[in-house]
Amino acid sequence: MDTKAGDLDAPHSMGTTIIGVTYNGGVVLGADSRTSTGMYVANRASDKITQLTDNVYLCRSGSAADSQIVSDYVRYFLHQHTIQLGQPATVKVAANLVRLLSYNNKNMLQTGLIIGGWDKYEGGKIFGIPLGGTILELPFAIGGSGSSYLYGFFDQVWKEGMTREEAEQLVVKAVSLAIARDGASGGVVRTVTINSEGVTRKFYPGDTLPLWHEELEPQNSLLDILSAPSPDPMVS
Repeated sequence: MDTKAGDLDAPHSMGTTIIGVTYNGGVVLGADSRTSTGMYVANRASDKITQLTDNVYLCRSGSAADSQIVSDYVRYFLHQHTIQLGQPATVKVAANLVRLLSYNNKNMLQTGLIIGGWDKYEGGKIFGIPLGGTILELPFAIGGSGSSYLYGFFDQVWKEGMTREEAEQLVVKAVSLAIARDGASGGVVRTVTINSEGVTRKFYPGDTLPLWHEELEPQNSLLDILSAPSPDPMVS
């Protein structure tokens, strides 16, 4: 097979779908799990939701290396901040640290991030930090290559005061819709729910996600597809 060295040697990229949603009592973060290198899938089950503190998590998109180094630095600074203050950092403090690093290095970083968490002062909060380091406090945030397929969907279905179950179902449905249309999104769906009671992680395997228009049923092997009977010819 003729392969292009440029694709094999390309930096790891998380052309991806990441989502953060507020609900009545906390936040839900969600992401797919496909990491690509050029046209190849480098990791089909990566975890794009990174813990910053006990009560704040971050969704990563764009360059895998850039998003990882930003989250590592912010986690270190927040640890020092917690020691100095003797209490956990708020979601706003965490988001502003991410914003500071992203903005001051905007010419070198290619990453879009969503910060979500819960604190005792302001409850559940979602902040979006796209390329360039702008910070936006939002009721919901979507990012990555799959986000362009979801804006109209969220305009229709998102509502104030959702329950935890409604928010989790919305996030899983939205990520599965993006996976169906976006070639750079795929794999499994992971969610993180953060509220006053703590953090809950959930995992949804790819073969349990709903199928949308013209999607194929999951197969264990390429041989299963090749051995399947051909569809009946169309009759005029």
